[in-house]
Amino acid sequence: MSRVWPVLVLLFFLWVGLDAACGVERFPPPDFSDHALPPTVVPNPQPRTSDWLDVAVLALGLAAASWLSLRQRSRRGIVIVSLVSLAYFGFWRRGCVCAIGSIQNVALGLADPTYAVPLAVMALFTLPLVVALIWGRGFCAGVCPHGAIQDLVLVKPLKVPGWLDESLRVLPWLHLALAVLLAATGSLFLICKYDPFVGIFRMAGPRFMLISGAALLVLSMFVGRPYCRYLCPYGALLGVAARFARWRPSVTPDTCTRCRLCESSCPFGALNPPMPAKQGQERIASGRQRIVLLALMVPLAALLFGWLGGKVGLAALPLHPAGKLATLVLAQERGEIFNPPSDELTAFRQHGADRLTVFATAVALEARFLTLGRWLGAIFGLVLALKLARIFFPASTPDYETDSGRCVSCARCFSACPYELLRRGIPVALPQEGGRRGET
Repeated sequence: MSRVWPVLVLLFFLWVGLDAACGVERFPPPDFSDHALPPTVVPNPQPRTSDWLDVAVLALGLAAASWLSLRQRSRRGIVIVSLVSLAYFGFWRRGCVCAIGSIQNVALGLADPTYAVPLAVMALFTLPLVVALIWGRGFCAGVCPHGAIQDLVLVKPLKVPGWLDESLRVLPWLHLALAVLLAATGSLFLICKYDPFVGIFRMAGPRFMLISGAALLVLSMFVGRPYCRYLCPYGALLGVAARFARWRPSVTPDTCTRCRLCESSCPFGALNPPMPAKQGQERIASGRQRIVLLALMVPLAALLFGWLGGKVGLAALPLHPAGKLATLVLAQERGEIFNPPSDELTAFRQHGADRLTVFATAVALEARFLTLGRWLGAIFGLVLALKLARIFFPASTPDYETDSGRCVSCARCFSACPYELLRRGIPVALPQEGGRRGET
């Protein structure tokens, strides 16, 4: 029965998404051709009462998830928090504004002094990061509706090959860099525009996004949280913060005997096996190799990806309205655009705007895109270099331990440890070190 209800939940979500995606428009849309669009292009900075209610619910959810995973070590409690968060932040609040999307508000506020980030949005952005610095990724445990909707449909998790898992974990950083670039330049809120689950939460949206969300849910039945692990930009930030956490989840409540019963308990690849420490000359040689590798790889990666980031920034210029207009005007003047002209060009010609002003604005934007792209590319290169160094020179650990940066505090691994079961009063045969079972 425990594996039937996730399938029922998944079928419900798929029915909702496909019903919205395949809906037929029965009435013609109204004609607003004479309506003048308002000039506002950014969210209203004035906070609403509902926004502060979101912050309060978020704070309570973070406290509950951290307490349940670290103190109570209760998987059942985490599932209850997940259901409540999915109902409130997902279907009631319709997935907006969330901590994931708040990255863009903060990026725009840092880059544009005329845009004031709402205090409630800033709280949604900072609270999960502060909690991650102290107690680990409690937000991912059960407070995030995106993680909850994937976790609740997980039926038969399959292990992703190590090389593929490590390669795909680079994608959230690419997503983060591109989202910050476009948001900071006022071009596009990429995370919100292509969020795969908001359409399901709202039971409406572009057909492509509804189908992609349904596909991710199907994949989530067999791959633990594919969006969280391989796409979520906020998860990348939480992973960095959680590596400095003072308190973090541990598989066993006291002493690990390396019985290996927990090896396959984590569906997210966040459980590290014992890694013996190197001794003597081998340890010294390994330390020297790591220093040389970092000294060579970090600056080269920063320079290379900084250069590539600048190229990407220039290529993204047409995504900004002013950059797109300048590109279209220039292309038309070169004879590269034929009839019928685009709506932007038609409006530009009809209003008689100054072409020199358009090009001057585009030049200023070009410099901004280039500089920001280079900085983001260099940071991405630094992250990639450190990730490679971590792969080539893994940290030594005497016992099975959770990877604090990847662990989402789901509490699944606790039930795999026989000492945890004894702590709960469940009689179990104690295993000896190496996997052999001993006496009760």
